[in-house]
Amino acid sequence: MTLMRPVIKHPIAWLPLTMSLAALALVAGYLALFGVSNQPPADEGAAARIFQLLLAGQAPIVAYFVLKWLPHRPKQAMAVLALQVLAALAALAPVYLLEM
Repeated sequence: MTLMRPVIKHPIAWLPLTMSLAALALVAGYLALFGVSNQPPADEGAAARIFQLLLAGQAPIVAYFVLKWLPHRPKQAMAVLALQVLAALAALAPVYLLEM
């Protein structure tokens, strides 16, 4: 964590992490309330749309982060970028694995 300390302090670095954690919490909350059903719903619902907005909204933020920090601090930027990608994959994993 000390490797990326100067970079992770900036909102552009931790905002995608927060968005991924919020998306993961949204999926966990949905599963806790409604469980997994075998039949697809007629409408995706608000939870699915918020999830999609959270994940899609990260793309321009991560792109700006890469453009801003990768040229100046490549090691730190790559470490933070790896965290951002892992967080997004963690949010996507339950949706993919449970075929939601």
